[in-house]
Amino acid sequence: MFKKIIKGGHKKHSKSDSIDGSLHGYGLPGSGHPVLGTNSSVVVNYASRPGHNAKSSNPCPRTTLPPMFAVEPLPLFKDVAVSDRQNLFLRKLQICCFRLDFSNTLKLVREKEIKRQTLLELVDFIQAGSGKITERCQEEMIKMVVVNIFRCLPPASHENTGQEAKDPEDEEPYLEPSWPHLQLVYELLLRYIVSSDTDTKVAKKYIDHTFVSKLIDLFGSEDPREREYLKMILHRIYGKFMVHRPLIRKAINNIFYRFIYETQRHSGIGELLEILGSIIHGFTLPMKEEHKLFLVRVLIPLHKPKAVSTYHQQLSYCVVQFVEKDYKLADKVIRGLLKYWPMINCQKEVLFLGELEEVLEATQTAEFQRCIVPLFRQIARCLNSAHFQVSERALFLWNNEHIVGLIAHNRRVILPIIFEALERNIQHHWNEDIHGLTANVLKMFLEMDAELFDECEARFAEKKAKARDLEEQREMIWKKLAERGGDHMVTV
Repeated sequence: MFKKIIKGGHKKHSKSDSIDGSLHGYGLPGSGHPVLGTNSSVVVNYASRPGHNAKSSNPCPRTTLPPMFAVEPLPLFKDVAVSDRQNLFLRKLQICCFRLDFSNTLKLVREKEIKRQTLLELVDFIQAGSGKITERCQEEMIKMVVVNIFRCLPPASHENTGQEAKDPEDEEPYLEPSWPHLQLVYELLLRYIVSSDTDTKVAKKYIDHTFVSKLIDLFGSEDPREREYLKMILHRIYGKFMVHRPLIRKAINNIFYRFIYETQRHSGIGELLEILGSIIHGFTLPMKEEHKLFLVRVLIPLHKPKAVSTYHQQLSYCVVQFVEKDYKLADKVIRGLLKYWPMINCQKEVLFLGELEEVLEATQTAEFQRCIVPLFRQIARCLNSAHFQVSERALFLWNNEHIVGLIAHNRRVILPIIFEALERNIQHHWNEDIHGLTANVLKMFLEMDAELFDECEARFAEKKAKARDLEEQREMIWKKLAERGGDHMVTV
């Protein structure tokens, strides 16, 4: 009796051991047209598919995927005739339509390896350019990609944990356990898009607006490896499928708006900015109004979030690209940086000063003159910062020849604004390196215009003397008040 139970147990498999592809809304590639033939090496356990021989009223019955445990490896492409390779391609896609459970590394090890090897073969087949694949194969390949990559992402590490949100820089990235398969699916999609054999007119039927929108949503993944692949793929789609360009720009804008004004949490801001950097580089002149609005409404406000340090390098590149494309935008950019200038975050101030130097390097005299006063008032505050890196980075602006040229041309406005800050550094700053750098800047101004330097020095000395006289008067008043109070004190 016990042996009968054991034998019967081999005929029935639990749902946890395999995932039926039909659960994902996809049947066998080319549903209604079975691919399996008499020579197929895909073995199907028909006992697990009741009613297989029953007649259906549907003239094209839906053929669901066999359970993964019933699949055996298929022959290599090189081992079959050229005429049979398209059919073999479809059969291999069938195997790859299964999504396996990677939460348990000891579960379905053989099936995971079969799928991985099959994906490798598909990638090699596309990369080798063995010939154009049929439209039907392209359709089924995109379906297989959809089944594997479009999924519910796990909640971010700061969500639903009941813990206080950490700084994004301090968080450990989440690594997707199914990456050994997922990477190959992304690689297959990338090779398909970049292939010279891929006909754009045919491909855009399957890589449609819905596909692209879902692809952009995946940038929320915490796995940096996945975001890197998404970045490459979306960039290629933008370059190859012109019909998707407005959609891509709008979808990215919406992610940025949500990030700036609502969540301030998103894993893929840096990668999306990298894509935009390439797009901005390709802008033609005169620049469209929508692109200028994007700079003002999106890129400049992206300096505000606390996590700006995680994507500042890419953001700075995009902003500088705008100024290099159209130097007349420099004034807007500089005033935008001043608007969002950090008040108490010294590390952000260092980043802002670095970006400011790059922007000023692309700035012409006319635009520079429009924002001199507010700009150098802020630089003066940075010069006197108690954080030596902020003060040092501000003083490094005088190491840039183009910026020194702008300053020299407008020295009569600039030196009176920052002279006091430079003198305070010499007299009171705690860091010796800052003393040396400040002395070099003062010497530079003296060599530029000795007469103006003497005027500023005399004005500073006069202001200092007035401040000293005012302080003495204040002390005298307090002393008199103290004496009067002493005469009228009542002792109890």
